[in-house]
Amino acid sequence: MPGWTRSLRWRLLGATLLTVALALAGAGWSLVQLFRDHAQAQFEAQLLMQLDQLTAAFELDEQQRPRLSSPLSDPRWQKPYSGLYWQIEAIPPSPDQTDLQHTVWRSRSLWDHELLLPDDQLNTEELHRHRAAGPGGQSLWLLERRVQFIAASAPETLEGTEPVRSQPSWRLVVAADDAALAEAVTRFTGSLALYLGILAAALLAAAGVQVHLGLKPLRTLQRAVQSLRRGNANRLGGDFPSEVQPLVQDFNRVLNQNEEVVQRARHLAGNLAHAIKTPLSVIGNLADDNATDRPTLSRQLREQVDRVRDQVDWHLSRARRSGAGLPGQHTDVAPVIEGLVRVMRKVHGRRDDRPELLLEIAPLPPQLRFVGESEDLQEMVGNLLDNACKWARGRVRVQATEEGESWCLSIDDDGPGLTEAQREAVFERGVRADERAPGSGLGLSIARDTAALYRGHIDLGPSDLGGLRAALWLPRERL
Repeated sequence: MPGWTRSLRWRLLGATLLTVALALAGAGWSLVQLFRDHAQAQFEAQLLMQLDQLTAAFELDEQQRPRLSSPLSDPRWQKPYSGLYWQIEAIPPSPDQTDLQHTVWRSRSLWDHELLLPDDQLNTEELHRHRAAGPGGQSLWLLERRVQFIAASAPETLEGTEPVRSQPSWRLVVAADDAALAEAVTRFTGSLALYLGILAAALLAAAGVQVHLGLKPLRTLQRAVQSLRRGNANRLGGDFPSEVQPLVQDFNRVLNQNEEVVQRARHLAGNLAHAIKTPLSVIGNLADDNATDRPTLSRQLREQVDRVRDQVDWHLSRARRSGAGLPGQHTDVAPVIEGLVRVMRKVHGRRDDRPELLLEIAPLPPQLRFVGESEDLQEMVGNLLDNACKWARGRVRVQATEEGESWCLSIDDDGPGLTEAQREAVFERGVRADERAPGSGLGLSIARDTAALYRGHIDLGPSDLGGLRAALWLPRERL
């Protein structure tokens, strides 16, 4: 792709130039056509007025020869080759009247030139238009009509009878040089082209200013990004229009998210170092202890190694979850929940000390999506669902709802439930509501920490089934 096509400025200016050129060319052509039609109509109207004057002044003398009752007013009729001409030609009523053959009477302006008229069949009061060659190579526009005189002594008969047909007809023609018309159209076209060119230049200048002002926020954004890259700022700042501001806000959200990921990574590294510091010290002391017998020493070393391994596994799990909510991660909720329900039915379906567990799941919205990895969703929901199935007397209900920009997965059971003080305490790492039940006390803590990484939270409260309701709230879209 050429370099200029990659420039937004040149794309906009090129599109503007093409649009302005096409619009002005179309407008110019239309205006020239309108002016030509108007000028032609005015030219023909003047010529028709001359033909009407010629018709009004035309008469026959006592010898039935054509003459004008009064001279025509325009002085161009008297000036040779002036560009305005008239010509009267006899039309014999029958071919045998040779005395009227080729009888032509013309204006003085024609001098010794005769207009060559096309062979035309004219009816009375019908107007015909022609173009013909005039004297000196002039291009003439002609108007002609047919005139017939009826003798006053002729008997009154219907039109078309012999007395009417016996009278000769006369072909009256006026012609004018249309060079002035063509010159006027040419002058108008030149002036119009000049003014349209000025208009085009003004429009392009305005477009250039508009593009410059329109792209100014992008230049401001570029400077803000450069300042961010050089370390002079930690966020994109500036006054941006409403079309660019969402981009700036999303970019700042990404920066906030990346900063949180880095901060969590630092905290995780510090916590891991602090957590294994004591076991490593104990291992060092055991290594220098020569008095302890080998079986005891091996058992104590194994205990400390297990502690280190537990801490490493815990922090590695949290490190993996620290990337929660990265762009491009989406998981369909329904398949994950339905898969976990099938697993729990197999694990907790039959219990020796309690009735068979009834695990209900309401239809899940098919379009519901979790903005994150499926493993994290399985870990959060799996811990909550496992706890509900573990403490339920015989019934667990799972359902999902959408509310605004969030969605909620609620898990209800008919177990003993928790007091208000216990609901907050069970989220602490290693704390269990009942020490007699198996478990490490880490499930709810892991679920809450994972939900927090995704800008969500877990609420515990009483259920209408009589036990505990665990509600997992997560955003529908990235915040």
